[in-house]
Amino acid sequence: MATPSGQLPLTDHPADDPWAGLSREQLDAFWMPFSGNRQFKEDPRLIVGARGCYLHSADGRQILDTLSGLWCSSFGHGREEISDAVSRTIRELDYAPPFQCGHPMAFALANRLRELTPAGLDHVFFTNSGSEAADTSLKMARAYWRLKGRAEKTRLIGRARGYHGVNVGGTSLGGIGPNRRQFGSLVEADHLSATLLPENRFSRGVPEYGAHLAEQLEELVALHDASTIAALIVEPMSGSGGVIVPPRGYLQRLREICDRHDILLIFDEVLTGFGRTGSPFGATLFDVRPDIMNLAKNLTNGAVPMGAVVASADIYRTFMNHGGPGYVPEFPHGYTYSAHPLACAAGLAAMDIFEKDRMAERAAAMAPYFEQQLHGLRGLRHITDIRNLGMAAAIQLEPHPGEAPRRPWEIARRCWDRGLYVRFAADNLQLGPPFTIEREEVDHICNVLADVIPSVD
Repeated sequence: MATPSGQLPLTDHPADDPWAGLSREQLDAFWMPFSGNRQFKEDPRLIVGARGCYLHSADGRQILDTLSGLWCSSFGHGREEISDAVSRTIRELDYAPPFQCGHPMAFALANRLRELTPAGLDHVFFTNSGSEAADTSLKMARAYWRLKGRAEKTRLIGRARGYHGVNVGGTSLGGIGPNRRQFGSLVEADHLSATLLPENRFSRGVPEYGAHLAEQLEELVALHDASTIAALIVEPMSGSGGVIVPPRGYLQRLREICDRHDILLIFDEVLTGFGRTGSPFGATLFDVRPDIMNLAKNLTNGAVPMGAVVASADIYRTFMNHGGPGYVPEFPHGYTYSAHPLACAAGLAAMDIFEKDRMAERAAAMAPYFEQQLHGLRGLRHITDIRNLGMAAAIQLEPHPGEAPRRPWEIARRCWDRGLYVRFAADNLQLGPPFTIEREEVDHICNVLADVIPSVD
């Protein structure tokens, strides 16, 4: 029988081994990322398959994926168009060195992204992840000003509750406290305030209040002088920080201030890119063009690791016109796996799906129903806010006394037992299902949450 999302459930995995044959000692060999390793290895939640909107657990259950993996499989799991493209490619070209060599698919995907991204963002530098895209864009910004003869412009600005991956630059510019606590700021950085305001609680879509917070950038200019500031990096919508939607006019004001003071504006669209907001990009939804855009996640629908930095023509020309022999690298930066053939094959197939299946339009069409059902949870015990944009939402929870992260973790654990994979953060639950989800599945998510959230202490 087909599921409501039109995908056949997986039935070819054994349903009697929740540990998938792994011993406790074998589980210890893998130091898991962003995970409570000690708790997980006492009670593993192992995934052995995925199709459509569902994950298949090692104990034989269908688990509705309410976060598209990690916001990255938004076109649905198990897309055969992507697996077929990767399979064909690995038989023909398993690897091609990206330094001083190239392969046709890299140029094909770069041109595809040039067509899809906002006009003026025309030059694509490939990375292997969103974290690498963030650090690449920050290095690019600093190098740009040095080539312009303004080497003093080195200062970088991020935003509180922002997330730009986990590499050195992204950790420093990110503004999620627990992600930095053990490391501190690894490069010099300043931060604007988050735009999460009590006046906007339970807003639906873009909140009305808070554009004035953009003026904090002017305050940093007054403090440091614009001659020292290289770039501002922000997410059009902060995802991992808890789906924090920018107030009306806020991003436009940031663009104006950056223009006035010769500060590059970097949009981290790793999460918002390719339809999550109901528009192809956050930049298109808010009608603000950055100087640099970072992409990843849905670029390959999560099938193969890949990221990209898309830069303006001015930035690209500045590097190309730097002088010196033409064989000398203009930007001495890159990765062994930049534009990997398998990633490019997955990316081209994913972009076909994005366009042919009109994924951004599909997200926009489902968004009002998703919003309506989620806001129906308002008034439940522990819920202090619900916010959403497109196919992204967060449910803010009152912290557990003396143990703030406990309540979201306990809710997510109970949801797993009820057949839902729910992403939890320090003080909120985050929802971002595949764009292929159907109304019955949205109803199921909300019904389970309505049961589970009030049930925890």
